This record gives sequence, C-alpha cells and structure tokens, in this order.
Amino acid sequence: MANPGILYVTMQPKPGLPIQQFHEWYNNEHGPTRLRLPEIFSNGLRYVATDEEQPTYVAVYDVTSMSHLETETYTSLRANRSSREADTIGQVDVKRYFWDLVTTRQSPLFLPIEQLTDDEAEGIALVSVILEPKGAPGAEAEIQKWYEEEHLEMLSKIPGWLRSRLFKTSSLEKNGAISFIALHDFAKENGLGGPEQRAAMSTPWREEIYAKYATVASRRTYSLFYVFGPAPRDLQNLSKLARASSTFKSPDAKTVTSNDPVPVITSYVTAPDGLSIPYRLEGNPDPKAPTIAFSNSLLTSLHMWDPFVEILKAKRPQYRILRYDFRGRYAIPSPPVPATMEKLSDDLRTLLKALRIPKLDTLIGVSLGGATALRFALTYPDQLDKFIACDFNAAASAANTNAWKDRIAIAEDASQGIGQLAAQTVKRWFLPDTPKQDVVAWLTRMTAANNVQGFKYGCQALWDYDMKAEMRECRVPALLVAGESDGRGVLVKTMEGFKDLLGEKGTELVIVPEAGHLPMCENPDGFWEAVEKFL
Repeated sequence: MANPGILYVTMQPKPGLPIQQFHEWYNNEHGPTRLRLPEIFSNGLRYVATDEEQPTYVAVYDVTSMSHLETETYTSLRANRSSREADTIGQVDVKRYFWDLVTTRQSPLFLPIEQLTDDEAEGIALVSVILEPKGAPGAEAEIQKWYEEEHLEMLSKIPGWLRSRLFKTSSLEKNGAISFIALHDFAKENGLGGPEQRAAMSTPWREEIYAKYATVASRRTYSLFYVFGPAPRDLQNLSKLARASSTFKSPDAKTVTSNDPVPVITSYVTAPDGLSIPYRLEGNPDPKAPTIAFSNSLLTSLHMWDPFVEILKAKRPQYRILRYDFRGRYAIPSPPVPATMEKLSDDLRTLLKALRIPKLDTLIGVSLGGATALRFALTYPDQLDKFIACDFNAAASAANTNAWKDRIAIAEDASQGIGQLAAQTVKRWFLPDTPKQDVVAWLTRMTAANNVQGFKYGCQALWDYDMKAEMRECRVPALLVAGESDGRGVLVKTMEGFKDLLGEKGTELVIVPEAGHLPMCENPDGFWEAVEKFL
C-alpha cells in the first residue's frame, strides 16, 4: 500500500562555495538525477528563504511511497554519487528529513506545481511550520484533529491560499521522536498577514493546542524559485562558472555540462517506452530566452546542424538553441516497434516537457525532421510560434516505401552494411559536382555511425503517412524551404504542389541555390538568407 510523503532538505552553502557553483550542481546534476525516477519522485521544488533566516534554501520532493526511499534504486544514488557531488555537498550544511503525509486540503484552483510553467510557478509562497508534541497524553491526535477540523478550513479563507498539507515524522527516521510539519502554499499575491490569517491564529482551540499539546519549533517563509525536471537545463548558472573548472561529465558519460568556451549542456531524456533521447542545449543562457529547436534528417545526428547553428548564434544571439537525436539514431527499446510520425512528434513533446519549455519560438526540421515539424505543428499547435520545414514530403508513396526497404536490406547485408548505405545516401543528398567534399566526408562518417536496427525501425516513419488532408487546418505560421537541386529538382516541384495547402492561405516556399537535400549543410549561408526574415 502506498504511503506518500516528502523528502525535505534544508541547505546552507558554507563560506567559500560560489553560489553559482552550488546552484549549477544542484540544478543540473542532483535534482534531475532524482526526477529521472518518476516511480519515486513526482516532483522536486526549490525555495529560497524570505524571512532572512538560515538555512537559506530548502528543497521539497514529493515521494509516491516512502518505502521507495529504502530501495536500492534510491540508496544507490548516494552510494554512487559523482566526485563533484561529493566535493560540493561537503561545502554545504545539509539536513534531510523524511515526512509521511497525514492530511491535505487544496483550493479548487490548485494545480500541481510541476504542471505550471516556470513563470506561473516562480514566486509561489511557502509557509513551513514544525510542531513538536508535548508530553500530554493524546497530543499527536489532538494536533491532527485541530488541523483537520478547524485550522485548515480557516487558512483556506486567506486570499491566495492554494494548498495546505500536514505531515508527521516518517517511520524511516530512526530517532523515534515524532514531530509534525505543515506546509502551506500561497499564490505570489496573497493575504498573508491580513485579517483572515490573524483570525486563524487567534481561536480558542488554537490557544488550547499550544497551551497543552504543541510547541512551535520552527516557522519559516520561502519563495519558490526553481522547479526540477528530469533534464538538466540551467545554462544561466553554468555560464557564470570559471571556464577552466566548469566541465562536468556524469559517471555514465551521458551528461556533460561545460562553460568552456561557452555554456553547453548535453544530456538525455527517457521516453515513456524507455527510449533514450540525447539532446544539446546552448545559446542564450537566460532561462526565459526564446528557444529554437532543430529536428534532423534520418541517419544524421544533431551535429548535422553545426554549420548553421554557428551562423545562428552569431546573427541571433537572443535565442536558446535545442537540438536532439531522433528515434532511430541509436538502439531502440525491445521489443522494437516501428517509428511513426505521431511517435516522433510525441518524442519532441516529451523532450520539451522534461526541459520545462512550454512553447518553442521556432521549430526547424529537414527531411524526416521537416515532416516531424509539420506533424508537431498539427498535433501540438499551442507549443510553438512558428516552424520551418525543409526538403520533405507531406505524404509518403508506395515507391518511397519500397526504396526504404531496399536500403534496409543494404544496411543489414554483411557484405555491404551501413557504411555502403551511408556512401550511397550522402552522395544522393549533394550536388553531383559539389565543391563541399569535406562536408560530404563528414556527413558520410556521421551516417555510417547510425545504429542498424535503429535505422530499420526509424525509417518506417516514412513508409506510410499522409498529412495533406490536415494541412489546411494548420494554424501555426510556417515557411517551406528546399535546396534547388534536391532530387534533381523533383522535390522542389513536389513542395510547390502542396505549399498552398498549408493553412488558410498557403505558405511561401523559398529555394536555396547551390544545394541539394541538406541546404543547411551544403550552403549554410544560403540557408540563412532563406530563413532570416522569417526568424
């Protein structure tokens, strides 16, 4: 039977520990590691004191069942902590408390804080009160009865009240002493200190409780300033670290954070089916910066955008930039399931949710990524302002499906393999006489590194789809782009054929000269000219 509760952690950095180092470690390593265990932690919230007392910081994690905190899944987090975590936590006065939930009451307007955007959540007020029962018989029961039958009701009348929860010392604590902690959440604008609160604090029953049964051990006030997700995202504090000592690599090597020479986070999120989705976050470190996301072509990695991203960072430094690798780039969960446009769109939504990005400024995709951008705009129109879809088709054909089956056969053939497929594919992407042979070689190596099984099931997203009937209903502004020689010009004609179907009035198709299937690689300057005004 589930026994919900909280892990309540107070923290005071010691003199000598730079505050940005403390926050960067906690936001990019410690918190996300725990939020990657949703079976244990449903959220993680950070608060800063508003009463000028210490400890200055508190973190509250809702725990689905307190017994999980005794499992190896949780205890191994501490046993296998990184050397950086061990060093940093040694410079922080930390106290950890386990509390079991006793009762809760919430406003009809209350939403779980992790479901709010950062703008909505930041500044929520928390009042934390610790009560210690006196030695009178039945003290614990009397305290609980007063809270449930009078105090919570009166607190709910305070303007801005959102939720109140009462907890008691968990059975996981070994010292045997029982205390209560009450956590009260209030909106940023609230009536704390007003007549409703004074009324709640001056009833005869309350006076009796404090005279006979309880002592206030602590009363603290805090403001929420950070909501964890399962994906590291704090570029702001990372950007303030000394470059020479800023680089961190997690023990599993799946997360790297560095400010050398600029702030970059590479990490991963896990899709509901267990798929690992690698991502790279960089650009403007302001957490409120508008975000541009990129979706790759099949067989490439997120690094296919490197040439264009360098231009974008120079021309539009106001943007935060998100790139990720598609389902199919690496190994896929077992049993393997073919990818679909819907699944690829959902993968992007999973990534944005983990990074707590409620809405993209722009989504840019090419080839399979272009089709994914359209699918995402149709399925989740409220999660992006605009999109750019490049060198793709709005529908698949039977001939296209057969071509992909032939390519799978090459990749799986021991005498040919993924290397042979890579050479054939990349040659087809570029102009026959392209002077960019170094780029051809680079993309060939990238393509040859694709997981064969990932390719087999990832490419099936391109087998059987048709979005043309839905395109008229698209309400997200869009731009279509194509390399002038993609498919010897055939794809340009194809895109001209469906551009007028997109939205109420159709959309523009911009042609990039001296480029084939990947204009952002073959002619990045020309691609910038094509998209500059739209951005």
